[in-house]
Amino acid sequence: MNMVPQFDSLNFGEAALKLRTYRHEVLGSNITNADTPGYKARDIDFAKALKNELLQKNHADTMPMQITSNGHYQFNSSISTQPSLLYRVPNQPSMDGNTVDPDIELSEFSRNALMTQAAISFLSGTIKSRLSAITGQPS
Repeated sequence: MNMVPQFDSLNFGEAALKLRTYRHEVLGSNITNADTPGYKARDIDFAKALKNELLQKNHADTMPMQITSNGHYQFNSSISTQPSLLYRVPNQPSMDGNTVDPDIELSEFSRNALMTQAAISFLSGTIKSRLSAITGQPS
């Protein structure tokens, strides 16, 4: 019997948003270094990184909290492990060794921005539905 792991939508949304933000930084760095000789474009395998994040860490302990009692837990809000940075294979290598293709990077950056917005909307909807369930009032 193949068991599929179940993930809480709030944890999933949090992890997806953190990884989308991290990927945005990586893609932005590629764009910034488009004219730097020898710079190698980097990216992450988002799906693999998200799966690893959800499997490795219990996200219930990721909200930053102030410890005011010995009975409180200490929390960490960062990504549990940094995703592996992969090198992008260039479509057309440049003479100076730079592997950044500005068109591809801008396309991936825009796509990631759209997916980040979707992650924010998903997380917002999850929070609203939970708040509605708690208060008993429709959202």
